[in-house]
Amino acid sequence: MVIPQLNNDTIVKIAKSLGFDLVGFAEAELLKTETDNLNKWLNSGYHAGMKYMERNLEKRVDIKEILPSAKSIISLGMNYYTGYQHNNRSGYGKISRYAWGKDYHIIIWEKLNLFIEMMKKFAPQLEAVSYVDTGPVMDKAWAVKCGLGWLGKNSLVINKNNGSWFFIANIFTNIEIEHSTNVTDHCGSCTACIDACPTNAITEEYVVDSNKCISYLTIENKGEIPGEFKDKFAGFLFGCDICQDVCPWNKKFSRTTLITEFNPFNEETEIELSQIFEMDNKQFKERFKDSPIQRAKLKGLKRNASFLQRSELTEPK
Repeated sequence: MVIPQLNNDTIVKIAKSLGFDLVGFAEAELLKTETDNLNKWLNSGYHAGMKYMERNLEKRVDIKEILPSAKSIISLGMNYYTGYQHNNRSGYGKISRYAWGKDYHIIIWEKLNLFIEMMKKFAPQLEAVSYVDTGPVMDKAWAVKCGLGWLGKNSLVINKNNGSWFFIANIFTNIEIEHSTNVTDHCGSCTACIDACPTNAITEEYVVDSNKCISYLTIENKGEIPGEFKDKFAGFLFGCDICQDVCPWNKKFSRTTLITEFNPFNEETEIELSQIFEMDNKQFKERFKDSPIQRAKLKGLKRNASFLQRSELTEPK
């Protein structure tokens, strides 16, 4: 029996069957310009406390340091936009949209393993390594190289037909695949994301200073939140959606995901601050089992809640 060849059409069909909305392909090449930009960003100290960004730079520039036989990259996008919205209630903290439901890593890792298994049915000689924003991989750079979209001024990848509400995953493989066409930048003169950021974290077009970013300060940050940001969090307790909420591409092209696991647990897009103060570690782990909120740990979530509460108490009536 002749085994059909693994080609672009077959890979796209596999991707769609697993719930991926976007698929693109690129040649395994050195990311020299992107790495130069990364080094400039690191030298500016914009990675804040994320010291892991300084490590394994050789793997970021050359994926053959990860998979020596790599010839192609398959970049995938999975829409996570739901029809729910924040209520902006006093005494509550808003959760970033990506963390409303089940942790996307858990969902996508399982699908990527199945993806590779399905491809091997067409190409038994296939070798592959996959990543979902973990490991020394420049996810957004590869998404752009593979034609999933362009890099927006808020440093997120934007797709002309889907906006930016999608998770990125990448597969490195030894199979030669026809490459996708790159997408031109369609941000134009728009500066909505830059103008809307309450902490001025977007220091210039395409550059974000993590030291000022609400997402970093409420998730990755292990220290206290600087007082200079009081009253500037717009009620966000975990993460931030502001630069995506104001993006015209999202306002026009956002569509509801078919992955129901991304819907908010118990329809909650916000958490009452008093509940967080009363929570112990056992309750925290039970309530946020399989949730991205686990990343902040209870200590971090209580810190964030205290910061928001102090802001509310001092806010002019």
